[in-house]
Order: sequence, then C-alpha cells, then structure tokens
Amino acid sequence: MSNAPRTIAVVGTGVIGASWAAYYLARGFKVAASDPAEGAEGRLRAMIDEFWPALETIGLADGASRKNLTFSASIPDVVHEADFVQENGPERLEIKRSVLAEIETSLAQDTLIASSSSGLLISEVQEGMKHPERMVLGHPFNPPHLIPLVEVLGGRHTSLENVDKALAFYTEIGKKPIRINKEVPGHVANRLQTALWREMFHLVSTGVASVKDIDTAISQGPGLRWALLGPFLNLHASGGSGGITHVLEHLGPAMREWSRSLGEYPETDDYITTMAEGVEEELSGFDWTETLRERDELVIRLLDAKKDSPQIP
Repeated sequence: MSNAPRTIAVVGTGVIGASWAAYYLARGFKVAASDPAEGAEGRLRAMIDEFWPALETIGLADGASRKNLTFSASIPDVVHEADFVQENGPERLEIKRSVLAEIETSLAQDTLIASSSSGLLISEVQEGMKHPERMVLGHPFNPPHLIPLVEVLGGRHTSLENVDKALAFYTEIGKKPIRINKEVPGHVANRLQTALWREMFHLVSTGVASVKDIDTAISQGPGLRWALLGPFLNLHASGGSGGITHVLEHLGPAMREWSRSLGEYPETDDYITTMAEGVEEELSGFDWTETLRERDELVIRLLDAKKDSPQIP
C-alpha cells in the first residue's frame, strides 16, 4: 500500500472496534489500540484470533500480521503516531466528546478521525473539538472485517477535502464507502433497516405472521435479491423493458395504499418478550455459534462471487 507502513489507531475495542482492528491488520497496517476497560487487551486479541481465519480466506495483504498490534489503555499513547483514527466509543454524546478531547491531546493536526457512530450527528459530536474540520463519520456494518459498507459524511465543521480523503482511504483498503450528503439520525442504512424492523415487529405483534416465517420471507425472498442488487435496481428489474418507471406507474397506487397501513414502531417494551420467544423457537435445534460461522463463510463466498461478476454494481 502507498506510504507503508502506516499506523491506524483504534480507540474502543468492543465488538466493532475489534473487528475493525482485525481488518486493518489484515490489510497490512500497524494497529495501535486503546480501551480503558479491565481485560480489554485480552478480549481484543482473542476476538482478532477468532476473526483471522475468515480474513485469511479472503486474502491477507503483504505484511499482514497479528504481531502488528499494540495496545495501551491510554488514548494519547496510541494516537500520537497514528496516520488515521477509527473511534468506536459508546453511543453517548458526552462520552464521544470526552474521547475526542483525549485523542486531540497528542494527535497531529491534519490526521483524520473517523467515528463508527451508528446514529449520532457528527455536527454534534465535533462541537468543542480543536480541529473539527478533520472529524468524519466512518460507520461500518457489523462485522466490519467482512461487510464492505462504510457510511461517510462530514459534520457542520468538516472540510469537504477531508470527506473526500476518508472516502478515498476506505476505497483504497477494499471497503465500499457511500457518501451521505445530509445529516440525519441513524444515517442511511440503519434508517432503511429500521423501516423493516418497524413493520416486522408490527406483523408479529398483530399475529399476521410468526418470527420464523418473517425471517424466511426475507432470507428466502427479497433478501436474496438485495444481496446482489440494491432495492432501486431490483425495482428496475421488476419492470421488464419499462424498468422502474413501469413498476411505479403500475404498482405505485397499490404501494401507496400498503404504505398507509404500515404499523408503528412499538411505543413500549412489551413486544420484546414476544420477539425473543419467537427467535428462541426459531433457533431450536441449532447451534447459534455454528450458524454464525456458516453465515460468515457464506458472506465470504458471496463477496467472492460478486467480485467475479463485473456487471453487478
């Protein structure tokens, strides 16, 4: 990679941070990680060991090694020589701001800081920073060491140049970043997911279908298509020679009616027990750990297949 060796500071090493750390190591970077929690280093190294076989299957970059990981509970210690910072702290505004203040005590002025925040507005996160122009969103999807998507945007004080730099960096390391042009809570992909969550909770709560059958409806139906083409291109494909214009002209009135009867997201936590019981019933007889292992294996195979299909965007 250009300008190698480069060092990535990974601040916060929970599930997302550990997955990011593993990915950066696999791409040939040095990784300096920090987390104040007791036992964090041991958990981080164990998770990286767990993720490594999948990364080996995908293919390691030259120089990739788990030995390139260092750890310190002190944030300033790990960021002072970093070329890029991936922040993965708790999803609480006051904690994010506190972590950023620590990062800025010893980080070079022009080094980018990317937050993995799943929903906070970067404009609010960057308030009070010494150099807010270098703060961007770099929101991955779980697990980041496998899923290519990264959502990128800048806050009110972020320079457009730094947004472009973040997009270029994530592209260079093999990710599929998207540029979000306007800040909204939850960004883009989580808002799309929430629209589905809202309706699936409604359908189960009102007895329309079971948890298992709704999972099947997506995983054996539109989910298969969504994994290959996005929802707009799938709509376009459904219209034959007329494309999306034909679909929306033909089905638009019906879709408008369906949308009027969609359910609301539950206002209380009463629904949680029903959903959890449905999941437990669906998983009866399955080894969940093995299910996730097989899921990851299939994700890798799917990504490989998409790489070999140049006409799939």
